[in-house]
Amino acid sequence: MGIYKVKIATGKYLCAGTSDQVSIVLVGVQGESAKHQLPHKWNNFKPGAVTDFDVNIEEDLGELLVVRLSTEHYKKFKMDAWHCQYVDVTCPNGQLYQFPFYRWIPGLTTVEIPEGKGIVLAGKTHPVIQQQRTLELEKERETHKWKFYSEGAPHCIDVAEVKDLPPNDQFSFLKRSSFGYSVLATGFEMKLKGFLDNQDSWSNLEDIKLVFCLRKSDYSEEVSEIWKEDHFFGSQYLNGINPMLIRKCFKIPDNFPVSDGMVAASLGTSTNLHKELENGNIFLADYKILHGVPANSSINGKQQYIAAPMCLLWKNPQDQLLPIAIQLSQTPGENNPIFLPNDSESDWLLAKIWVRNSDFQVHQGDTHLLRTHLFAEVFNVATTRQLPMGHPVHKLIIPHVRFTLEINVLARSQLIGPGGLFDQVNVTGKGGLPILLRKAMDGVTYSSLCLPDNIQTRGLESIPNYLFRDDGMKIWLAVESFVSNIIHYYYESDAVVSADPELQAWVAEIFKEGFLSYKSSGMPSSLETKSSLIKFLTMVIFTCSAQHAAVNNGQFDFYGWMPNGASSMKTSPPAAKEVSTPQTIMDALPEVNTTTLGMTTVWVLSDEPRDRRRLGDYPDVRFTEEVPQKFIKDFQDKLVEISKFINERNKGMYLPYPYLDPKGIENSVSV
Repeated sequence: MGIYKVKIATGKYLCAGTSDQVSIVLVGVQGESAKHQLPHKWNNFKPGAVTDFDVNIEEDLGELLVVRLSTEHYKKFKMDAWHCQYVDVTCPNGQLYQFPFYRWIPGLTTVEIPEGKGIVLAGKTHPVIQQQRTLELEKERETHKWKFYSEGAPHCIDVAEVKDLPPNDQFSFLKRSSFGYSVLATGFEMKLKGFLDNQDSWSNLEDIKLVFCLRKSDYSEEVSEIWKEDHFFGSQYLNGINPMLIRKCFKIPDNFPVSDGMVAASLGTSTNLHKELENGNIFLADYKILHGVPANSSINGKQQYIAAPMCLLWKNPQDQLLPIAIQLSQTPGENNPIFLPNDSESDWLLAKIWVRNSDFQVHQGDTHLLRTHLFAEVFNVATTRQLPMGHPVHKLIIPHVRFTLEINVLARSQLIGPGGLFDQVNVTGKGGLPILLRKAMDGVTYSSLCLPDNIQTRGLESIPNYLFRDDGMKIWLAVESFVSNIIHYYYESDAVVSADPELQAWVAEIFKEGFLSYKSSGMPSSLETKSSLIKFLTMVIFTCSAQHAAVNNGQFDFYGWMPNGASSMKTSPPAAKEVSTPQTIMDALPEVNTTTLGMTTVWVLSDEPRDRRRLGDYPDVRFTEEVPQKFIKDFQDKLVEISKFINERNKGMYLPYPYLDPKGIENSVSV
């Protein structure tokens, strides 16, 4: 019928090119072409190449639906993987068809790439499209299988080592090399200085700066200077690394018998505990999830200790959030005193250190690992298995699960697995973490993953200076608006949502494999309306991007100074007052090597690796239609506005809150 002009782009990654023989078949509504071998030149498919080919086709194919690419041996060259970004085809009549791909093609294989318009399966969907999607998902389900990870925890991909991951789920060379360099360089420096081999206890707090000074982030020094202050201790519940725990307290729990007389000195003469409860100024941080979690017994060959404290906080007239009472166990009694700010300096400081240690455990096991990493993996695997690349929700979600599988496989093998870093430095290592995860899953609800609902449930809608809430809501609403535009464009009605078999299979699999079919979680197992789909997708994208940034990126800022977030404690919680001294504090804190290894870990997790993609940065053009591309631009413009606002507000703050600046939020959980 004429000349079809074919343009093929190769990725810019190292080793993205190929020396294989590449062939193409064009498939349209009126049939498919013969297989055409593309001219073989050394630079046709080199990294970054965009090469044009003329393909003479006798038949009239009509509207193009699919291109089929095949790679085969060329002479005696070894087969290699090829990263194909996209194929563009201009028909003899001038009509352009775009086929976005952005995936690795392993040698000696055939792939089918659908035309770029997002399609929701309906009764009139062309059989060629239906067949392509069916075959694609069948292949993906062979490589992406679920496995049991830990009792009560979300299921994960059935892969033990990174090398066994499909190529499209592995780090890029740039990402892997920069991440690996950070790990090796930091560990080597600490080893060279002798800190990693030193099992001695610290003599005094000043000596901790010997290791602390080797690594500094933007705000770690400020934290080391003010960590003892009550106002900073309280502010971390709002703008620290774990801003998800506290909730408004309307009634003092029965197992936390704080009396008005106990806190009178903190509240002053103009008010009392009853009035402050009524006025909504009392808040509670309860670590009951840690009750019954076994403590690590083999850090440097020593038994470690864990607490499940309760901390009462008061918002004073100056809008500071201050701790006013701490109990280090869930069971009140003579051996479990309630510590107060007017106790001895050592008593009060040690009580706060214990709370910070408990917060570290809940943050790492629940807030960070479970609620971002493990759920992001569930979203990744379910998307790959149930949503083909031509589905608009696949196009929307896939940038937000980039590199998640590799970082999680690495975590299971090197961080939280047997003999990993958790076993070496964390009190929840050596068997405690699986129990913590199981207990944490009991507290996971759909509303707790949706920021507006979470804030309301915890009664934190109006507490001042809650920058996580303020910035997070701006991001949530921007994501929600973007998602809403996309969904309204592709789904004409609620009926189309409820009748979309691929979408419903995706949601059902997330409910089953991620939330273990727990109806008590409130997690939907199906979606019937556009509004419910918009909320669900906003939750997924926010979890994988902004929520992870909020609970990950500042880890070294707050934990780099170990006493503000000790990974373990090597003496039991104090059972009486007036027995703590500066020396008992040092005896409780981790040894030199444990401190160093913990600090190295949070440095690596906070360090910015290369090959990042910021929130809203979508260089892989999966949405080819003009209208969705405009929605992306609107989303990006809104993120720029939010970034400007946050940066302007942070000017002049002694301890700014930068963690939800869109410029620092990565699209996906990848570190």
